[in-house]
Amino acid sequence: MGIISWIILGLIAGFIGSKIVNRQGQGFWLDIALGIVGALVGGFLFDLFGASGVTGLNIYSMIVAVVGAVVVLLIYNSVTGRRRA
Repeated sequence: MGIISWIILGLIAGFIGSKIVNRQGQGFWLDIALGIVGALVGGFLFDLFGASGVTGLNIYSMIVAVVGAVVVLLIYNSVTGRRRA
């Protein structure tokens, strides 16, 4: 997967994850960054449990990335002290 694909996947996953976690979003750049990190975390978690991780720019990878983004956002919000709205 190329860097543009990671950015697109990260943007979408970060946006969806931030809407699931706190319905507000963290801002454009932070959503992208947390989405990309979430895709990596989601891929690691899915690999850990025996499923395949991020495989490309497809629906399955989007689900993996969103799950990872939600995990990363929950950790981010607990570290920064932000509450769920």
